[in-house]
Parts: sequence; C-alpha cells; structure tokens
Amino acid sequence: MTTPARLAVLGTALLAIGCARGAAQTIDIATTTSVQNSGLLGHLLPIFEQASGITVRVHAAGSGRALQMLTDGVVDAVISHAPDTEQRLLPQHPDWRYRKVAHNWFVLAGPEADPARVSEAADAVAAFQRIADSGEKFVSRGDESGPHERERILWTAAGRQPAPEKLMVSGRGMAQARRHASEARGYVLTDASTFWQLASVVDLEILFENDRRLLTTYAVIHPSGSGATAFAAWLASADGGKAIAALTIDGKRAFEPWPSGCAAQQPTDLPCS
Repeated sequence: MTTPARLAVLGTALLAIGCARGAAQTIDIATTTSVQNSGLLGHLLPIFEQASGITVRVHAAGSGRALQMLTDGVVDAVISHAPDTEQRLLPQHPDWRYRKVAHNWFVLAGPEADPARVSEAADAVAAFQRIADSGEKFVSRGDESGPHERERILWTAAGRQPAPEKLMVSGRGMAQARRHASEARGYVLTDASTFWQLASVVDLEILFENDRRLLTTYAVIHPSGSGATAFAAWLASADGGKAIAALTIDGKRAFEPWPSGCAAQQPTDLPCS
C-alpha cells in the first residue's frame, strides 16, 4: 500500500473514532468462535475501547450463523472466515462493506498414535483421504462455520468421507469440537491459534499443517453507515494491525495482520506477501 493510501486508511479510522467519542456508544459484533476461543478479541477489544470510547458486545457463533445475524440486523458487524459463504452473500447485500484484516492457518489434529497416518500425507487432500480410508473418527463442526466450510471443500477434493457412524458432528464451536475429538480419539480440523490456546486441556497433537489449502482469512463486514464503521476502520488501520500482530500464544504469533498493499476487498483475496 502506498504512503497516501496508508494515510487515507488511518485518517478514516481516526475520523470514525473521533466522531464516536462525541457520545457514548455500544456496538454488537458477531464473530467466529475461533476469534473468540483464540483470545484475539480479549486482546483487541480493551485496546480499541480505550482508544475510541466505544463498548463492544460480542456474540460468538460460527461464521455462517454470524453472517445470518448481520443479515437479520441483530449485530452491527461480523468477523468471518468463511469466504465461500461471504462470496455468496455479498451480492445480496450491496450495502455491506468488506475488508480482510488478518489470516492464519488451519491444522489437522488427532491422537498422538495417528492411526490414519495423517502425518505421512503428501498434502491436505491426501490427509483427508487417509482419514476416510482408515475408518477412524472425524469430528466435524457441522455448523456452517469457516472450519465446516473448509472441511466440505477438502472432503469434496478427497472424493470420499468417513462412514456416517465415523463422522461425528459437534456443532458447538471450535473449542467444543476439539474436546469432542479428544474424547473420541478422533481427528479434527482446527485453526492453529485455538489449538495452541487449548493445548494443555485436550489430548490431541497437530499431525498435518503447512498446506496452502489450509490458509484461512478473516474479514470484517458491516453495513455502510453502521455504528461499527469505527471498529472496522480501526481493525484495518496500522494501529489495528499492530494490535493483531502483538497476540502471541506460547511465543507463536496467533494471527498475521493483512499485509500492506495486498488486495483486501473480496472474499477471494489472499495475502500477497
């Protein structure tokens, strides 16, 4: 992003925050449970609220449910990481404003013994094929969330999926899906930051990672003129990016802020550096 463009983004954020300070304000946001369970919002919101004087109320749900809440007018903004669902809904809501703000990675976790030999897979599709072929259990989010969307993409690419009795549906958020997988000695697709945050309370290991198919991107979405404009502008600003980058778990950065200069206005946009 050029210097004038960076100044324009920062200026928008400061103007929105400055206007918001004129009166006490509360906004409601719905966010993927990964953002909540990882600790990112608990880290970001005190910084934003101190800077803006705006109080943020959080409703944690899968990305699909969060986007439905935005459609229904229940919340002022959404943080989502379900690009296929976002791509489908954006044309139906021309007043929505969309901006990528961060990215990290999904990982495939399971029992340390790794009976499906997922760790030996050549890529993420082969890892999912190994799970289906092995007869081992897989715990699905099953809730139209970002991880659930990615599961379906990978099962489709794999050309098969576990037998119905081996495909367990959690439907209650990323943390609960991790616990279900731990109890069932099964496999689960989870974002890395939530895995690290809960590593001490579930008996799972990361068995496959570092495949471009496992990249997950996070966007803030809100209607034009929404009370959440200041929050969205701050997330996209240099200060917001600095705050996102500052969250670490066991010495590892939990989320990467969206790289400066990369396209960020469409669900299909990817980090370019």
